[in-house]
Amino acid sequence: MDYRPRRSVLYMPSSNERALEKAKTLACDGLILDLEDAVAPDAKPAAREAACAAAASGDYGRREVTIRVNAADTEWHDADLAAVCAAGPDAIVVPKVDSADAVHALVDAMERHGAPDHTALWAMVETPRAMLHAESIAGASERLTVLVMGTNDLAKELYAEHVPGRQPLLAGLGLALLAARATGTAILDGVYNDVRNEEGFLAECRQGREMGFDGKTLIHPGQVAGANEAFAPSAQAVEDARGMVAAWEAGRGSGVVTYQGRMVENLHVATAERVLAIHDAITALEG
Repeated sequence: MDYRPRRSVLYMPSSNERALEKAKTLACDGLILDLEDAVAPDAKPAAREAACAAAASGDYGRREVTIRVNAADTEWHDADLAAVCAAGPDAIVVPKVDSADAVHALVDAMERHGAPDHTALWAMVETPRAMLHAESIAGASERLTVLVMGTNDLAKELYAEHVPGRQPLLAGLGLALLAARATGTAILDGVYNDVRNEEGFLAECRQGREMGFDGKTLIHPGQVAGANEAFAPSAQAVEDARGMVAAWEAGRGSGVVTYQGRMVENLHVATAERVLAIHDAITALEG
């Protein structure tokens, strides 16, 4: 299976030159160079220029470099999209995508602006409407490769509180996950706001991994290591996956295959092979 690690995807304000420079040294799998929330209105033109130059520079090595433009209903969106398409990052991240029609309009605009084939679309889903239309959004275009949860905006739209365990958001998170898996789309969990609360952050990473997210979006470099560990298979998981695959191969034709006392079926082998593919991709990336 093809797998690109996206355990840790870090938002970086494109108006901050020091932040863009620091990003070259961080162990995150991906970067979202931000033109939206992290940038003041009067700084947006300069931030746009800086983000495009960074994405086109080739200075970020193995990291997946994306740019988040301003939403389609803002005065900056068209200029953002034109400039970012010309720069050709790995992906363009668009906030507030809530319908298949919105995806079609974005893909058409990317083609009009000459976005190269390698530049994908990442759709932020962060409203109740987006949750209810997540499958049609995720399946609207092959160019859309990643859903990005906007959990802060979703909580705001729901009038919900941020609480440990995220109970108010679980219905929306589940709907988006179902849509991603039904359409073969990757999906990233939302950010954790309290950068001083490492225990809470790690707990939310574990929850996201257990639910099935591919990785987590981050707002601080100090969160990278925790996300990388949480969304990578553990050494024990890799060992078990290898043992299960070996047992399956050795026992083919015998009718019943077991590994450490547990019955092994096709679905268990498929899961084990996915664990090994993820492990191999991470090993290659870090090597």
